[in-house]
Order: sequence, then structure tokens, then C-alpha cells
Amino acid sequence: MNVNQSAPSALPYGQPQPVYPGYQSSYGGQPGSTVPPTPYEASYNGPLPGYQQAPPPGVSRAPPPSGAPAPSTAQASGGQATYGQFGQGDVQNGPSSTVQMQRHPGSQLFGSAPVLSQPAVVQPYGPPPTSSQVSAQLAGMRISGATASAPSHSGLGYGSPTSGSFPNSGLYGSYPQGQVPPLSLAQGHPGAQPPQRSAPPQASSFTPPASGGPRMPSMTGPLLPGQGFGGPSMSQPNHVSSPPPQALPPGSQMTGPPGPPPSMHSSQPGYQLQQNGSFGSVRGPQPNYGSPYPGAPTFGSQPGPPQSLPPKRLDPDAIPSPIQVIEDDRNNRGSEPFVTGARGQVPPLVTTNFQVKDQGNASPRYIRCTSYNIPCTSDMAKQAQVPLAAIIKPLARLPPEEASPYVVDHGESGPLRCNRCKAYMCPFMQFIEGGRRFQCCFCSCINDVPPQYFQHLDHTGKRVDAYDRPELSLGSYEFLATVDYCKNNKFPSPPAFIFMIDVSYNAIRSGLVRLLCEELKSLLDFLPREGSAEESAIRVGFVTYNKVLHFYNVKSSLAQPQMMVVSDVADMFVPLLDGFLVNVNESRTVITSLLDQIPEMFADTRETETVFAPVIQAGMEALKAAECAGKLFLFHTSLPIAEAPGKLKNRDDRKLINTDKEKTLFQPQTSAYQTLAKECVAQGCCVDLFLFPNQYVDVATLSVVPQLTGGSVYKYACFQVENDQERFLSDLCRDVQKVVGFDAVMRVRTSTGIRAVDFFGAFYMSNTTDVELAGLDVDKTVTVEFKHDDRLNEESGALLQCALLYTSCAGQRRLRIHNLALNCCTQLADLYRNCETDTLINYMAKFAYRGVLSSPVKTVRDTLITQCAQILACYRKNCASPSSAGQLILPECMKLLPVYLNCVLKSDVLQPGAEVTTDDRAYVRQLVTSMDVAETNVFFYPRLLPLTKSPIENTTEPPAVRASEERLSSGDIYLLENGLNLFLWVGASVQQGVVQNLFNVSSFSHITSGLSVLPVLDNPLSKKVRGLIDNLRMQRSRYMKLIVVKQEDKLEMLFKHFLVEDKSLSGGASYVDFLCHMHKEIRQLLS
Repeated sequence: MNVNQSAPSALPYGQPQPVYPGYQSSYGGQPGSTVPPTPYEASYNGPLPGYQQAPPPGVSRAPPPSGAPAPSTAQASGGQATYGQFGQGDVQNGPSSTVQMQRHPGSQLFGSAPVLSQPAVVQPYGPPPTSSQVSAQLAGMRISGATASAPSHSGLGYGSPTSGSFPNSGLYGSYPQGQVPPLSLAQGHPGAQPPQRSAPPQASSFTPPASGGPRMPSMTGPLLPGQGFGGPSMSQPNHVSSPPPQALPPGSQMTGPPGPPPSMHSSQPGYQLQQNGSFGSVRGPQPNYGSPYPGAPTFGSQPGPPQSLPPKRLDPDAIPSPIQVIEDDRNNRGSEPFVTGARGQVPPLVTTNFQVKDQGNASPRYIRCTSYNIPCTSDMAKQAQVPLAAIIKPLARLPPEEASPYVVDHGESGPLRCNRCKAYMCPFMQFIEGGRRFQCCFCSCINDVPPQYFQHLDHTGKRVDAYDRPELSLGSYEFLATVDYCKNNKFPSPPAFIFMIDVSYNAIRSGLVRLLCEELKSLLDFLPREGSAEESAIRVGFVTYNKVLHFYNVKSSLAQPQMMVVSDVADMFVPLLDGFLVNVNESRTVITSLLDQIPEMFADTRETETVFAPVIQAGMEALKAAECAGKLFLFHTSLPIAEAPGKLKNRDDRKLINTDKEKTLFQPQTSAYQTLAKECVAQGCCVDLFLFPNQYVDVATLSVVPQLTGGSVYKYACFQVENDQERFLSDLCRDVQKVVGFDAVMRVRTSTGIRAVDFFGAFYMSNTTDVELAGLDVDKTVTVEFKHDDRLNEESGALLQCALLYTSCAGQRRLRIHNLALNCCTQLADLYRNCETDTLINYMAKFAYRGVLSSPVKTVRDTLITQCAQILACYRKNCASPSSAGQLILPECMKLLPVYLNCVLKSDVLQPGAEVTTDDRAYVRQLVTSMDVAETNVFFYPRLLPLTKSPIENTTEPPAVRASEERLSSGDIYLLENGLNLFLWVGASVQQGVVQNLFNVSSFSHITSGLSVLPVLDNPLSKKVRGLIDNLRMQRSRYMKLIVVKQEDKLEMLFKHFLVEDKSLSGGASYVDFLCHMHKEIRQLLS
């Protein structure tokens, strides 16, 4: 399917995500009259695993965050009331009509100009409406029918505010007394009706009441879903505990005096009126999934005497669903291979399984871009505000059915390059003069072809050997580097691994040292090796430390290992050369003996203090002495407070949160570690840090060296062998075995017109062009931002070439090249049609997470919101067909930008809950910095999988549901994963047989909350769930520890923190509220 052609006419957003029935109204949604509100109504911004304490039940909702305007009636510019966090978004946009939408020919109008009505602010207090106002309200109300009739201007009218309501506090400007705001039907302003198209887009929108104004007419009878009791509204706008209402019959119109509402379809009794919105269609039952669980509340079908209707609210099913977009992409693009021959193709989403065929452009597994069609001019780029960036993962793992890049050996002459810009030979180079010369596609320089590389051209001007040479026909390939590409002009030695183990009191007491030494005995057989090599070329060494360092001589000729102690940590040196770094197979008996002895030697230690910087210094000096690159594996437990270089103090201060000094919490407290990291990079010494803290260890400072050397940080708070052993050992095995490029330098070249200006990731830069990595593993990405420095040409497009020079684990010096050609456009619509939201969010999160180092968090959040609003406002202004300002129109391929951006804004780094530690925030911040697009996608918007809906014999992954509490049914079990955490949520009404088959206990009450391992039982359900968990873990780069959460248990707070479409306890907006807030921001920009 060509991604640029308009999709066949379909209901906007495809079919909206089918939902599972919500909870009973007494749980999670609006409490019933006899049931008090549950204390776990709101979601909880939980800590990363290890911190399991939850705030006491009934914890009060936090005030709006500093990043969001308070829900006051203060006017924003242009007479618009500022947008609050909790009262907003109570508007409802009903199922769309069954008329199929036609896409507007000129621009991609997001389905067909999907429309989001103006949100209404619910004012929970204030006088009840008078009867005259009620009449006025109903007389002015019209529900647009499915038939395409001429636009009507009778809006959803509201009478003048009664005395005592706030003057002039309408959400988008106020109206004079008694005047009715216009109802727009996507045809523009009331005065100027454009000629009607044959099939105008169905777009309903209404104008909200003034915030202090009267409420909807009242009726009595059974409570409607989401409806408040007298007094303040108690329901959260994002909890709808009911199936969706049906649309009114076409053309129905409400006029006349107040009275009972027209009866709905008898199958859907008692639900509130819906407008025909163009945000989604009536949902049918979800395939594979049964009806609501027994016991769901039903409401009487006869309307009773008058009682107040619920406030208008956006239907969560009517707004863009990440699940639906992911599902549609899988169905449309998962079956065909993605062939990379054509320029500027947008690849399938990261959530789609697809095969790549390299025909000249690098696979999206190596490079993904925020847009595959970039503006020709910098003015156009500034106008759109869409960042132009590439997320590059140079050593990415490929699935088994895709071949690794071919290795090309040009002998002593080395790879062919452009003489001027030094770009490497690639499929875009143009051969001329019969093949004797070539023109560089990056800088247009004409170069001679060396005689040994000469080949004739065919009638199209292509070399006749083009398909025999990877560098002339493929997007990704490798060159063997010559000695000129090596340090000191000599080929490198194979790298070394040094294991550096903290043997202080904490490490010994927790059982960590014994566990680690036991594991290393077998793990050393699995060091990375080159291709089909018999054994790994990597040598290993061992150091233990507390306040002093112990080096071990494990030379193969020794009967027992020898220990040498260095107590002068201020002037670190390596006391031995011969026998420190050894081949595992040659010295196996000595190494095994050492690993048996270490736990015993320090078993009675009382030393609690540790050093840190001298340990890294020692490892680096050892690699320097051995003249090789390598990796240090550090296992560390506490804040390094012993007298030594790099000594740290406890500076954790929660009082700094939401102040201008908050940024200091993310900055290192001493520059010593940056200096040390710089020396490590020069030596090719990469550091992987495994932390086991029981309290604050200043991750922000300790992670500086791993971050700048291309290493990783792993954190196991409150480590206990019985609970955390599987997670730690799995991470360690994976980390030791994964492919790493050592002593690497990466450069990104671009064709004339754009250049790389900014870089994000785990690396060091000593100049503005070279990304230096002491180590680069298969999971790490480097993010590059581009800016214009000249005008681009639509015909020639734009080119990127990423060249990575590195030493393989066998000590071979190689160059890996990735090429990508992008389109250029003079029309903004083409830019918006070829963007990739997942990549955009990856870039924006990294940009924001770096921003917190230098700016207040509130500023960073506001910058993100403004940029998102500018991107969408530019689309609205320049690409969408004219329509009422009351509608929110999103580009088709960016319709998930608001929901994903809201997840970034609510993340622990930018909006921490009370229980998120400073170390947790610093840890997540550095983790996200080098994540790829698939990892940020699931990290910010977790996957929620229902386990008991699909048949047991169906072992494939069940379809996900949206990450919101209202999607949970208490009769079901759900798995939630975000790449770091894995929860199994068990509803209170789950069938007894399911509980027995999964947990081997007789009832829900007997399930152990917080359980981290499911019992191995011989039944289909147990096998299916355990298989699914194993499968999810295999997809992620880190082991996800399981936590079993029971409905209404205290751990549920932690689980709800990951239901990102809901409000968060730390003040983060729900998806519906944020969408309304974005709409307001866009309108302000447009006005």
C-alpha cells in the first residue's frame, strides 16, 4: 500500500477500539448511592520496582501541577478561560453516523476532518438552573442527524448566567446576556455559508456553557453513568463505566419545553444523548470477546421524572485510539515485506512485525526518521515546527530471516571515499565518463575511480557489477578497515572484560557476592565471539573492592590465585600486568578457585564504606597497560563516602522539586566523573554499572561514566536474592553476551542543504561532528537532529550516511555504513503526510529529558506543549480544509501525538509522584536517552493485554486494550508491560476455576499480592499465561520482573500509575483532558 495515497474512505480513525465492559459502577467509576468512593479511584505515580509502599488509602488528589494552569476562571488571552486540570473535558462526542466519510481530496484530513467538539468546563458548584433557563437550553439544542442537510445555526444554547455565577467566564470567550453561541457543523462561521459539497464531512461540534452558567435540564429516576449527586461532581471525567450510547435516529431534533428525553433504542436504556461526531462510529461487539461479565449494572429503560442530566463529555471511544492505529497498521502492512528501494518511504510502525528487504536504503531497524519528506526551506521547517531527526541504532539486532550486513574487503587500498567530504561509496553515487569517474551524491565533487575499482556502465548509466557489490546496491554494509583507521596506526588487540565486585558489608549480607561469583563460573563460557569462532577472543580480569582495591593474579600456571591490595586510592595504579587479564579456557581452574574463595574471604567483613571513582580508574589503567579496549562490569551497593577521589555526599532534597533548583538533582555533584569519563573514552574503556542500593546512591553522579562511555546502568533497589535473583542474573547474562563495538567513532554525513546539529544518547563528543563511544552495544541508539543550511531540491531529495568505525569483539577494525534517502517537499501537506509519530515522541522525550539538566521542569513541560500545539496549529492553518474553530483537526499520521505527548509529560522525570525517588528519576532519565523507538513506544504507552477473553487454545498474543481503568473488568485478568515492569492484575470477580488454574489456590482472597513467580501448573491456562510472559520478556532488552496485583489491594496504586490515559495522582491530565487542553492551545495560536 502506498503510504502517500489517501486511504479508502472509512469511518474516521478506522473503527474505534472495541472495549471491554467497565467496572460495576461501584468501582473505579461513579460510586453507587450506597457504596462509598473507593480510595483507589485515581491512578498512582508508582516507583520503579523495589519500592512497594503505597500512600495510605483515601489519599487526596494532588493539586494541579505547576506545568498546567489551575482550574480558575482567570481569563487567558483573548478572553479565554485558562484550562483546569480536573473540571475540563466533560464533553461528549457521540458515535458517528453510519454514512461513510469521503476524504477531502487536497490534504489528509485525519480520516475525514475528524472533529473534536469544544470541551466544556464543568463548574461543580453554583446555583441550579431556573426553569426559564432550562427551557432556553432545550429550545436551543439540536442534535445533528446523519442526513446531510443544510447547516443549522441553532447552537446548544445556554441561557444567561444566574446571579452569583462568574461573570464572563466562558471557556472560549463569553457571550452577551441571552445570546446563543453558534453551533458549528464544520461549515465555518454562521454568516458565511460556503456552497455545500456533495458529501460534506459529518462533523458535530458544540459550544460549551460558561463555566458558572446553568446546568443541563434535570430529571429524576435512576442515576446515569458518570452523573454526580447533588453538590460537586464526583465522577472523574475519564471513567465511563458503561457501554457506549447509540446515536439518535437520523434527523432527530430536540425542541420544545423541558421534559423527558426522547426514548433511545430499547437495548440501550437510560443513556445520555449523543451527537453524531466524526470521531468514531458506533462500536459493535469486539471479535473473540464475550459479553459483559455477569452482574454489570443495567439501568431502567423508562425515563423517570426529571433529574439532572450528566454534563457533556468527550466519549473516550471517539478520540484517537493507539490500540486501533497499531492494529490497523499490523493488518495493512504486516503481511508484505518492506522493500527499501524507493526514496522516502514511511516504514510500518515499530509495533508491526514485518520483514525488510534491503534494496538501497537502510532498514528501519537501523534508522527511523521523524519525517520521510522534509521541507525544502528552513522557513517552511520553522513554520511547521516538526523536528527533523533520525534515531540511529547502528548495531541493531536483526530477526533470523534477515541477513546481517555483508562485509566488504577492499584490501590494502581500503574503502572508496569522496576526496572532498570523505563520504563512503554508496548506491547514490553517480558514475560518469564511462565509469572512470564518479560524482559524490553528498557534496557533488567529481572523483576519479581507481583502476582496480573500474567497471563499465550499462545503457542506464549504472555499473554492470552494481548488484555484485553490496556498497552499490544495499543500504547497509560493512568495510574491513585498513591500518590507517586504527589508533597509533597499528591493529587493535582483542578487547577485555574486567569484573569489579563491591565486597562491602551490604553486598556480602544481601547474598549478592555469593550469587554473582556462582553465576560468573558458568557465564564466562558465553562471552561474545566472532561468527563461527570456537571460543571468544575476549580476556577477563577480576577486582574486588570496599575502601581499598584487591587485584587478582589468575595466571594459568598458578595453583591458587594471588591477591594484591592497593590501599592508596588517591594515586591508583595496577600492581600486576602478567596474569591479570587472561584467557578463560587457559586459566579456568584458577578462576573457578578464585570465585569460590571471594565470598568466603569477605564473609565476616564489617567494612561499610566504599570508593567508586578509583575503581573505574584502576580498570581503565589496566586496559591502558594491556593496550586494548574493553568493558568494566561494576557491581556497586552504596553511596561512595570513603575518603578518595570522587567521594560523594548525600544531597537528596525533595524540597527542591518544582523549584528552579530542581535541575541540580539531575546534575552530577562533582566534575571529577566527567574528567574520568573523558579518559575512559580515550582508552576505549566502556563501563556497565549494576547498582544495588538500599537508599540514596546519587544515580545522577554515578551514571555519568557509563553514560559518557556508551555503557548501561542497571538498578535493583532493596535487592533480595529470593525476589530479584532471576531479574539480575538474566540482565547480567544478556549484558555479558551481547554484541558490542569497542573504541567506536560515528559520523553522520548529509547531502548539501541540511546538516547534523545536535546529538542525544550515551556517548562523548570532543568536537561538533564525531560521536565517540568507548562501547556501543546492539540496544543503544544515537539520536541526531538536522537543520537546514541551504535550500533543498525536490528532485534530488536529501541523503544521510551514518558511518561507524569500531573494533569487533575479535579485535577486527570495521566500518559499518547505513544510507538513507529522503524526499523533499514544497507543500506542508506532504511533510505532515510522511511523519512518524513514534519517532517524533522518541526525539521529544530525549529533548525534554536533556532539558531538565539546565531548565526548570515546568519550563520543559511548557516547551513540549507549545511545540506540539504549533505543529498541529500549522497543519490546521495550512493543510486542513476550512472549518469551525470549534473543531480539533489532526493530521492522519499524527493523530496519536497528543496522547503520547501527554504520557511523556506525566512521566516520572517530568511530573513525579510523591513516592518517586530522586534516584529513580535520574535512572529513568539516562535510560530513555539511548532507547530506540520501539522501547520508548511501550515505555510511555504501556501494553495492557486481557488474558481470559480469548479462547485458551489460542496461544497467540491477545489484542491489547487501551491503558485506562475503565477498560478493566473485575471478571478478568490482565497483563501490563512497559519494557521495565510487568504486572498481572487480577479482578475481584474472576472465576474460581481460573484462580485455581493460574495460582493453585482456591479463591481470590488466597492469592498472594505482590507474588513475582507464577506456579508451574500442568493446565492450558497456566501454560498459556507463562508462555506469554516469557514471550514478552524475550521482546525486551531488560528482564521484566512480574508483580501480581489484586483488585483493590494497596499495590493497585502502583499498577494504576501505568494506566496512562487516566489522570495521575501527581496531577497529570487524563488523555481526554489533555486533548481538550491541546485544542485550546491550538485555537489560541490560530487566533
